[in-house]
Amino acid sequence: MKILLASSEVHPYSKTGGLADMAGALAKFLAKAGNEIGVVTPLYQGIRERVPELKQFDWKLRLPLGWNWVEGAVWKLEPSSGLTVYFIDQPQFFQRPGLYGEKGIDYPDNAERFIFFSKSVVNLARYLDWSPEIVHVHDWQAGLVPLFMRHQKTRQGWGHAPRSCLTIHNLAYQGHFPRAYYDLANLPWDYFHPGGVEFHGGLNCLKAGIAYADSITTVSMRYAREITTEAFGCGLDGILRHRQDVLVGILNGVDDEEWTTVSNPYLRNSYDLDALSGKTKEKLALQAELGLPAAEKVPLFGTITRLVAQKGVDIELAALEEMLAADMQFVLLGSGEPSLESAFRHLAQRYGGKVAVRIGYDQGLSHRIEAGCDFYVMPSRYEPCGLNQMYSLRYGTIPIVRATGGLDDSVVDPGENPDLANGIKFIEPSARALAKAIRKALVLYQDTQLLQHFRRNGMRSNFSWERTAAEYLRVYTQTLSR
Repeated sequence: MKILLASSEVHPYSKTGGLADMAGALAKFLAKAGNEIGVVTPLYQGIRERVPELKQFDWKLRLPLGWNWVEGAVWKLEPSSGLTVYFIDQPQFFQRPGLYGEKGIDYPDNAERFIFFSKSVVNLARYLDWSPEIVHVHDWQAGLVPLFMRHQKTRQGWGHAPRSCLTIHNLAYQGHFPRAYYDLANLPWDYFHPGGVEFHGGLNCLKAGIAYADSITTVSMRYAREITTEAFGCGLDGILRHRQDVLVGILNGVDDEEWTTVSNPYLRNSYDLDALSGKTKEKLALQAELGLPAAEKVPLFGTITRLVAQKGVDIELAALEEMLAADMQFVLLGSGEPSLESAFRHLAQRYGGKVAVRIGYDQGLSHRIEAGCDFYVMPSRYEPCGLNQMYSLRYGTIPIVRATGGLDDSVVDPGENPDLANGIKFIEPSARALAKAIRKALVLYQDTQLLQHFRRNGMRSNFSWERTAAEYLRVYTQTLSR
């Protein structure tokens, strides 16, 4: 099958979160399965320097953006057999320190930037000599692509236009802009209505994808159900219920070539199901690295996250205030809202020797936290898929999660199945409920045999990208048959 993916970030070239991991891994494993795969993504600042083998593609972009015409170039890279990455080069839009903004503030021209990106995807899809059958777009930044393709097919003579698939990674981020920005799309106004791109009087890029894509997926089975409800639908539950017949939940996979406990360049010690002693050594090394007392018998809890309300970190702060009186340690790696960054720094100052906080992101340290911790805390108010709980399971680290979205789909609580239990769940999004879950973890930690049972169950979990890629191929096949 011939598939073109479009994403505003793709690991290892650009990343702010799980979208990049998913887009990069899906492309790699679809290509490994024998498909012809292209990926379109912006050429952000620093990519050319990090990837000097980029080659200029023989196609120039000159696209309308309202009354203006914007030019751009395309560069390409062939990182593996069957996989080509196309980078959209428009320095005015993409040569910036951030992908979407700086210091927590969105760039004011994000509408222009990603409408241009969406037009570039369609323009390239129409030009490519290998003629993709499916264009698979991700999140609001490429949400207008299905509409542009449909318009060109029905009104501009693109007779063999590809079919489209939209994946929603987080419904809360929609690309909602004032009505005037619709002019940048250069589309007739008959698409601007409540069943199309219009949302509370403005342009909603994600809603456009939901309305006009041939198929829609999201990143876990439970989240696919949740977003059709008023509680989780972020105002789009109505149109999602209307399109429920083409909505499918597919749990993301884990790239086990990168997230591995054996011969991992970020880890100091290898370990696996049959030899877990390396995990203990990783714990001691992590404690030393972060300035905590090296104490094998003290349970170590960790979190790697964006510091925003969605992730429930305010709940976590309150629960830690209650629980740090116990014999435990906690480490955090993350960044986000300044008030939350400050609160965690203050927590570390007050609980010296028990709490270590690193503000920012460090890929190597994230692996070492996943490997070195005994428990991983993920108290999200909602979580479309979540990846860190799956990384934790692979690394023999027991996740403590709120039962929502992909967290509920991937973690098994002993109350559900004691034989397959690999984590601890709580229901209510409150500090009290999380503190109770942490207390359960402390009790579990004292039972060495049961602790190893949970760890081994987690490490046996199958979150392979081969499985996930196969499920996407089924969706593509169904889309082409409609």
